Formats: sequence, structure tokens, C-alpha cells
Amino acid sequence: MTVPTRTAGYRVEVVRSIELLPDRLWEQLAPADDPMWSRAVLLAMERGRIGPDGFAYLVLRQGPDVLAVLPLCLFRQLRLDDVVGPRERRLLAPVRRLFPRLLRVPMLFCGHLLGQGHVLTPGRLPPEAVAELVAAVLALARRERLGTVVFKDFAPAELATLRPALTAAGFFFLPSLPDTELRLGPGSFEDYLTRLPAKPRRNARSKLRRAAAWPGLRTEVLDEFAELLPEVLALYRQVMARADQTLDVLDAAFLAAVQSGDPAGRRLVACFEQERLVAFLLCFFAGSGATGARIGLDYRIAHEAGLYHAVHHAAIRLAIDSGCRHIRFAQTAYQPKLELGCELVEQWYAMTHLRPLPRALLRRVLPSALGSALAESLGPHAAAFRTTFTADHDQKGFSHATR
Repeated sequence: MTVPTRTAGYRVEVVRSIELLPDRLWEQLAPADDPMWSRAVLLAMERGRIGPDGFAYLVLRQGPDVLAVLPLCLFRQLRLDDVVGPRERRLLAPVRRLFPRLLRVPMLFCGHLLGQGHVLTPGRLPPEAVAELVAAVLALARRERLGTVVFKDFAPAELATLRPALTAAGFFFLPSLPDTELRLGPGSFEDYLTRLPAKPRRNARSKLRRAAAWPGLRTEVLDEFAELLPEVLALYRQVMARADQTLDVLDAAFLAAVQSGDPAGRRLVACFEQERLVAFLLCFFAGSGATGARIGLDYRIAHEAGLYHAVHHAAIRLAIDSGCRHIRFAQTAYQPKLELGCELVEQWYAMTHLRPLPRALLRRVLPSALGSALAESLGPHAAAFRTTFTADHDQKGFSHATR
């Protein structure tokens, strides 16, 4: 499918699967050190039922040249009470009970559902090309009847390139939950521990001793784990049952597709009590980057045995041994990840609605709702992050866009 464009020389195609994009093109455009952008992960997303009703890729061309690729996720009826914080979910509970259809919203997400958002491009796009891409996004949303459009979890530098075109098209900007990244210095895992501040270092060593002392507990790194998939899924569901937000929920088909992929691109950090799987961290690798993407825990012994730290410490050790320069973790459980030495990575939403009245309502309601969810997620670190965040985004020219 080709989306009409306004400027001669540009053409936007809608491709419905990553399998229809050439391998070489994807290798040229995808971030080399972000494993969540590997073809294997995107293909696993398409094969699973993890939330979206469909996937698409906008391919911007000028003549024979590909200027950009933008992945999209299509939600026909996204449940708002699944993606807000616990406070908002409590407030929406009566609405869900009496008028459940009011909480189902057609929405188009631009970027990556499981990772940081990017427009994949071999170089900086000229302003007119960005405008064509944004126009194509809105045209597709109208055609698919997806009223709300969101550019999800984009870093400030990349969103700044898109901002003039997005602002002209009626988008407004909001801070999203930060990502967490641990920069890995030189040396071994022991060197990593030594570089931690005194209190986190003591806590880390205490957690390591706790896991080592638990009877029958051992941690392994697995290349093949097909036979463990039912146990992996059961532990993952324990975590998701306690999650504040469930925009995406991995399923058996996704995990099976990941398991069948290239072992060099993924590992399962698995923690066993005797022969029973009690925790895992699914890790992906590409270039000098790693991601601890999804976790599962047996809450029967999770706290007493220190399972959370056991799998995270093993993932950090694995990333160091694999020559990675950084490892990212999910947008949850900020306190323990900061103790691991992670930094908070600023990210943004750009959002609009195709109709003026809902757009105005979103502008009025969402900043306070998302601000409340952000503060609740970050806990005691919210004030410090907000101060740094505000200073950074004022320097980068975002402050006027959020007002």
C-alpha cells in the first residue's frame, strides 16, 4: 500500500510485516547496539499476541532511495485502565464496571512497543521529509480509524528532529517513564562491584551472599530453553499480575519465536531451586549493547532468596563477559535498578488525536495523570529526576511544547 504524499519525489509505503523488508536494509538502518531492534525481536512480536491487533512499517522513499522506516503498532481497542497507574486505575474502576466500552480506545503507536522509539534513517532527515512522514502517519490513522496517535518513548535528541513537524500537525509532548541503563566500565564483574558507591556495594554483596546461601539455588545461562517455556510463562505471569501497567504482555508464541531464533542474540538467565525454575531474566544482545527485557519470579521465595538480584547480577556478569559497554533494563522497579548502578534515561511521548475536541481533552488531562504515574513509579527519586529532567528539557526546547 502506498500513502499519498504532498511533495513531489517522496513516496510512503505501508508494509505489513518485517519479513517484507530486505535483511540488508534493516541491518543498515536499525541501531547496531540496541538488541530490541533486531529482526528476530520484531518478528517474534508479530508472531505473538502481545497486545497490538496489527503491525505495520512506514517506508519513506525518495526515488529509489529509502529515507526512513517507522514501525507502528495498531490497537483497535486499547484498554485505558491497563496502561495507567494504580491510582488512575482505582478512579476508573466504576467506569469500567458500568461503561466498559468507554475505556476502550483505538490507538496507533509509532516506534517500538518493547523498546526505545526511533525513526530508522541512514542520516538526518530534511524537514520536508519529516513532514511527509508525519502526514503519512496521520493518513494511516484516519484510514484505520485509530483516533489517538502516539510517538512512544523517544529520546529527546531524536524527538527534537521530529518536533517542528509534529507540533505543526497538532501533537503535544509529555515525559514518559524513563528507561534504565547501566554503563559497564572495563574489567570484571568484581571490578563493577568495586566501582559502586559504598552502600549499594554492601547491599550487592549481601544479596550475592543471600542467593549463595539459599539451599539448592543455582543460576545458569541457557542458550536453549524450549523445554522451560511453560515454566517461564508461568513465572512471567506472576510478575505481570503485580504490574502497574500492561500495555504489552508476552505470550507463548512470542517466547517460542524468540527461543527458535539465533542463540547469539538472546540468552535466558535462569535461576533454579534444585530442578525447579524459580526466576529468569530474558536477555538480548547486539553489538556492544544488551537488554534485560523481561523477568519472571516465583514470589513464594523471591524475597527471601534474593531472586531479583540473582538474575540481574548474572545478567550484568554475562554482559561484561560478552564485551558489552552497556545493558538496559525495563521501565519498572527503579529503586533496585538504581542500586545496581543504573542511570535514568529520559524519554518522551508525542501525542495527538485526529479530532480537535478529544485532542484538547487529552492536553488538559494527560499531563497531570502521567505526572502522577511517573512520581509513583520513581518514588523517592521522583523529585531529583524531575529537577534534572526539567533543566534538560528546557535547554533542549521542549518546555513550551508541554504547556
